[in-house]
Amino acid sequence: RSSWLLLAPLLTPPVPVITAPPCSLCPEGAHRFQWIRNLVPEFGISSSHVKVLSSPAEFYELLKVQIKAAKQRVVMASLYLGTGLLEQELVYCLEETLEKSLQAEGLPDLRVSILLDYTRGSRGRKNSRTMLIPLLQRFPEQVRVSLFHTPNLRGLLRLLIPERFNETIGLQHIKVYLFDDNVILSGANLSDLYFTNRQDRYVLLQDSPEIADFFTELVDAIGDVSLQLQQDDTVQMMEGMEHPYQGDKVTYCEIANRRVMEVINSARTRQELLHAKTFHSSQPASSLLSQQGPQAPGNLKAEPDTWIYPLIQMKPFGIQIDEAVTETLLTEAERDARIYLTTGYFNLTQAYMDLILGTRAEYRILLASPEVNGFFGAKGVAGAIPAAYVYIEHQFYSEVCYLQQQERVRLQEYSRAGWTFHAKGLWLYLAGSDLPCLTLIGSPNFGYRSVHRDLEAQVAIVTENKALQQQLRQEQEQLYLCSGVVSTSTFEQPNRYVKLWVKLVTPLIKNFF
Repeated sequence: RSSWLLLAPLLTPPVPVITAPPCSLCPEGAHRFQWIRNLVPEFGISSSHVKVLSSPAEFYELLKVQIKAAKQRVVMASLYLGTGLLEQELVYCLEETLEKSLQAEGLPDLRVSILLDYTRGSRGRKNSRTMLIPLLQRFPEQVRVSLFHTPNLRGLLRLLIPERFNETIGLQHIKVYLFDDNVILSGANLSDLYFTNRQDRYVLLQDSPEIADFFTELVDAIGDVSLQLQQDDTVQMMEGMEHPYQGDKVTYCEIANRRVMEVINSARTRQELLHAKTFHSSQPASSLLSQQGPQAPGNLKAEPDTWIYPLIQMKPFGIQIDEAVTETLLTEAERDARIYLTTGYFNLTQAYMDLILGTRAEYRILLASPEVNGFFGAKGVAGAIPAAYVYIEHQFYSEVCYLQQQERVRLQEYSRAGWTFHAKGLWLYLAGSDLPCLTLIGSPNFGYRSVHRDLEAQVAIVTENKALQQQLRQEQEQLYLCSGVVSTSTFEQPNRYVKLWVKLVTPLIKNFF
């Protein structure tokens, strides 16, 4: 592992493992992941509100339907918005819905907030900004477009690094699509590939106002420390806000940390209060759990059988919640438990690799074959990135073999003609169970970038409901069906040849892709 020594100056102290006994007084005390609520808000919902999607086309159609039906809010966070016909159709849907809200009696209620990355969203002459400016010009009071700029890209570095390459320093990588009280969590961006033939994961949380409020507040918080797109395609910070690359970096990061942690902590306090009142007081639950809109008979929530935990990772701001929870899940996984972990870009952190190789659970890791890697066929230096991933994969597989862990830790490569692979997350099967009880879904790739450079968010979904567990198993099995098991012979194939210069450079640049 001599190559890992190059990373030593960049490694941070290990994230502490968090454990806590379950609340034995509560109906949901049986589920073993309640310790997560020590860090983040816990949202108990009915499994009937969760729908797992399977295809890019289904994702795209749902986006359009939800935009058209929105009455109060549309909140969309993504890396970027593409510039093709399918993306233009989404903008038209937004325009049509905003127009309808203007024509309604009284003041228009609909608010649209879009959060993108500054560098990726500004790439090229026609870009995410030029796609959205007509909405800002037509509906200035209702539309907000925020462009996050990493505080780590500044000074001489910002002047010297060209377009595209500047995206390696840090990005806004969160993907959340929210319409009134319906929330879509995904790893997919707002681009035609993700609507057609780039496989990802998608889950819809329906009629979940508390979760929708949380992600609205989170996107607002990041938006407040981001550049605001103006009608003339200029950008400016909100009045009185520290600038991400012209202002003081430490001050900016402290402000951003405070804004995001306020959202997490206030939501956690609200949910804890609701939990305490519901299960630890003599006050009738009916007065506490009434909710907007028609629900179960008597306008009450059904007793939750599913719990949603938002996991945030923003290392530039000193926020490492997703990392802490992921490491704890890998650490605590028992013998004979099975973890199915998938990433479109196999570049695990050293900590995650050590946990996978050093713990007792079985691992089935799904990654992209070179042909379905998103960088396959790219021009210039980027065209060598799939070979770099092959090299990283081969190194890891060699370590698995050296430790004689091939039966416990299995690599599988996704391969599908005409498609690329972008799915990420994990499914946890407890020992003796043929259904998963927990999944992680969202934007992180389990790599150095996700942990250290970018803004990321995913949710842990814990469920005791068999029907939802079956949905999750079907999703997992469908992805793994398109894969083949990696063996020594895999790396002997001609398309796995890695040039010497790629092998030499990979340890130096692997933290940037």
